[in-house]
Amino acid sequence: MRDTSFTVWGYLLAGYADVPPGSLLDAAPDAIVGVRPDGRIALVNAQAERLFGYDREELVGQPMEILVPESARHLHPRHRTRYFGDPRPRPMGAGMQLAARRRDGTEFPAEISLSALETEDGLLVSAAIRDVTDRLEAQAERERLRAQAERERLEVQLHQSQRLESLGQLAGGVAHDFNNLLAVIINYTAFVGEVVAAAAKEQGGRWESVRHDIEQVQRAADRAAQLTHQLLAFGRREVVQPRPLDLNEVVHDMEQLLRRTLGERVHLHTSAHPDLWTVLADVGQIEQVLVNLAVNARDAMPGGGTLTIDTSNVSVDDETAAARPGPRSGRFVHLRVSDSGTGMAPEVAARAFEPFFTTKAKGEGSGLGLATVYGIITQAGGHVEILSTLNVGTTVSALLPAVDGAVPVVEEQLADGELFGGETIMVVEDEPAMRELTRRILARNGYQVITAASGSEAIALAATTREEVHLLLTDVVMPQLLGSEVAERIRQRRRDLRVLYMSGYAQPVLAQNGTLAPGLALLTKPFSERVLLSKVREVLDAPGGPFSPFGMQTWPRAD
Repeated sequence: MRDTSFTVWGYLLAGYADVPPGSLLDAAPDAIVGVRPDGRIALVNAQAERLFGYDREELVGQPMEILVPESARHLHPRHRTRYFGDPRPRPMGAGMQLAARRRDGTEFPAEISLSALETEDGLLVSAAIRDVTDRLEAQAERERLRAQAERERLEVQLHQSQRLESLGQLAGGVAHDFNNLLAVIINYTAFVGEVVAAAAKEQGGRWESVRHDIEQVQRAADRAAQLTHQLLAFGRREVVQPRPLDLNEVVHDMEQLLRRTLGERVHLHTSAHPDLWTVLADVGQIEQVLVNLAVNARDAMPGGGTLTIDTSNVSVDDETAAARPGPRSGRFVHLRVSDSGTGMAPEVAARAFEPFFTTKAKGEGSGLGLATVYGIITQAGGHVEILSTLNVGTTVSALLPAVDGAVPVVEEQLADGELFGGETIMVVEDEPAMRELTRRILARNGYQVITAASGSEAIALAATTREEVHLLLTDVVMPQLLGSEVAERIRQRRRDLRVLYMSGYAQPVLAQNGTLAPGLALLTKPFSERVLLSKVREVLDAPGGPFSPFGMQTWPRAD
């Protein structure tokens, strides 16, 4: 439009009153109106006639305000006077977007540029006027489509988050029930294995083959136990013991292991933020995250490539947090793992965190690697997402909440020395096979065992038996009464009683953030004989007052 203005003034220099209607001025794409200092129109081109609906003769000599909406006419003379006092060029796009009025009274948004020229008859101001209705409508439509696309994107993210939450609940429930079965399989197989191993040592022959078969069953059961732990991690139901961590140190300590995992063809590059904030996390789980991501990256780079691990500090403000489903506002430590591998298609990346979803050939992966990463990061209060492009690579981006100051660390000490004992233990377990298994392990290692099939039965036995009970070993999740409720009721009578919980799904006795409360002893299923005995001795031999189901407070001794 600035070029058009120069053309206009080229004609005006020759005298605007004599400009022929069919001249180049009429061919200008914008409406052009020339205005004298008194506000009257002196010049109109053909496009102005078409735009406003007036004949040229009707406009020339009329006040400029005839083309201004009625609501703004009382202000226009002031604006005109101000411009004539300082007639600098004002090109289109410099904020001059107003409204104009046609002859039929309709109004339209207009973009206007102004320029001035001294003539023999005085100063003349040319207004080039452009109807921007179509452009604004197109812009509004683009913004609407952009907002709709963003809304759909957020809905997809929310749906994915809800789907993963549902899958997590399902996985946690399945893992809980399966852990009971695995505990029975693992330990009864061990019982049989002891007999078979003795027979193989004495007789050899076919017993050696049977011993080998039993070892295969035990290995399969151990592998199944690992899968259930991964499912619990995905479902954010794994018991964790967090402590203040510097992720830089964790990455540094894992470098050699990661290099061996990646192999010679993959180059590992790490970049650590020099003043990284502290996070509260379980170091073992963070190490598992790094290993899982490294294995996935290695498999995505069969011909070699680069894996980059970097850390940084990130602050998420309220506006950003509200604009997308994901991290809440606050301070986070950003752990980013990027590879130069094959990448993933959008539909694959959208399902990458789902348990058992894998694009690998049958038998090459369980599909739980990224699901476990998702569970670990979200259980720690963080957020994780995948950005991937086919034939370019994949980046897994995890945010972990930053914390201030030191947090007390509860160190779990394994029992040393002999694991058998002569104390009396009350076992509360609603699964018959699990209850009998636990009783058998304890009894064959010298303990006196009282069993109860429910919380109410345990409470009744505690009220009637005269025998001193040294330890309550109770399942966490049971019908009617939870293990914590059973412990509280029994301790009203037996205040020196120590408590050890056992569960494959410990959520009801965990703190709000899914961590193990200080002073609470928990045995996770499935457990082996040695692990059970070690945990029992740890609780019985612990110094100080009895373990409380609700923290470190101790119960007063009975008089």
